[in-house]
Amino acid sequence: MSDPVDTGAGGPQSSPQAVALTYDGCHAPFVSATGNSDIAEEILRIAKEHEIPIYENPELVDVLSRLELGDEIPELLYRTIAEIISFVYLLKDKTPDQLK
Repeated sequence: MSDPVDTGAGGPQSSPQAVALTYDGCHAPFVSATGNSDIAEEILRIAKEHEIPIYENPELVDVLSRLELGDEIPELLYRTIAEIISFVYLLKDKTPDQLK
């Protein structure tokens, strides 16, 4: 399952950033896409096309964008990401097993 795309709304001096996470319900979420500028816009376009919720938090995307593609999120972010994923489940009125 793809989870919320985290975006940092770039200010006038910076280009937009986006990080997509994937969570399978068994392992820690991992970075499945990351990019700046045009790549960030494409990540967001694909997320919207597939009705994947988009969560905007510039500080979080800054941290996540430092990870490599395929890297699991660090333990320090487990609670933060778990709260975001839980909110997505609530929005979709689903449980983790129903979203697979």
